[in-house]
Amino acid sequence: MTGIALIGAGAFGEKHLDGLRNIDGAEIVSVISRRAEQAAEVAAKYGARHSGTELSEALALDDVDAVILCTPTQMHAEQAIQCMDAGKHVQVEIPLADSWADAQAVEVRQRETGLVCMVGHTRRFNPSHQWIRRKIDAGEFNIQAMDIETFFFRRKNMNAKGEPRSWTDHLLWHHSAHSIDIFQYMTGSRVIAGNVLQGPQHPELGIAMDMSIQLKTEAGQILTLALSFNNDGPLGTFFRYIGDTGTYIARYDDLVTGREEPVDLSGVAVSSNGIELQDREFIAAIEEGREPNSSVAQVLDCYRVIGELAASLEAQDGWS
Repeated sequence: MTGIALIGAGAFGEKHLDGLRNIDGAEIVSVISRRAEQAAEVAAKYGARHSGTELSEALALDDVDAVILCTPTQMHAEQAIQCMDAGKHVQVEIPLADSWADAQAVEVRQRETGLVCMVGHTRRFNPSHQWIRRKIDAGEFNIQAMDIETFFFRRKNMNAKGEPRSWTDHLLWHHSAHSIDIFQYMTGSRVIAGNVLQGPQHPELGIAMDMSIQLKTEAGQILTLALSFNNDGPLGTFFRYIGDTGTYIARYDDLVTGREEPVDLSGVAVSSNGIELQDREFIAAIEEGREPNSSVAQVLDCYRVIGELAASLEAQDGWS
């Protein structure tokens, strides 16, 4: 049995807890949140014996073997290292960090400790993307280009449940990470060139609300990625895979051809829930003593690319 502490009992934290309840061998031991009453309420709902407001409280529990971090982006790298320093396996929700240097520091600590350190790149686990990956592995489909749209309507600082939150999301360091990682993962090729443009910053949120990214791999595949917090529906991320033997459009839970013909995903995985499948991989890697899919080492290059794009944006600020 693997004892789990969930840190950050917000909208996404509860998605992990819902998934963990379906996994044999996973025990929810502790729930930590900024507010003690929220932590206690969520702990009671999911049968955790402990709740609190500090990560250190969970790390001190002998029956906590692993930690899932669903905390603000700015805390991810430091907390991941703190977990490994305490001898705990850790899964960090996306993004791993908000700087290239911090991402590298987490990977270094994982190599030093040998613990499982996994990052929540859920697209690797969604059955829609798994189906395409299997066609690629079988030599039946090769990507020529990808077109991805990530569209939300988020002009106020709210979480996925429509509740106010204490930190600000980011199109580049958070939302583009999903797409940049899946692009390199699916093509099996390293990004060697990129361009990025962003729109004006929101006067209250202090972040760019619109962004456009272009990337190219060593093998020549290109990615066109559009991101917006200004889009008033439809919401979500839409992945268009353009290949040599067809075109496919992946959404969160379904897959269609370029002609909108549904693709049967039954039998691809034991669940259609990407978060649950991600957590199943985390638990299995711990129990089997192996590197998980979406390990910090596997996803690290995504943050190298984002770091270079961030540097490009900083350079553009001085351009006239």
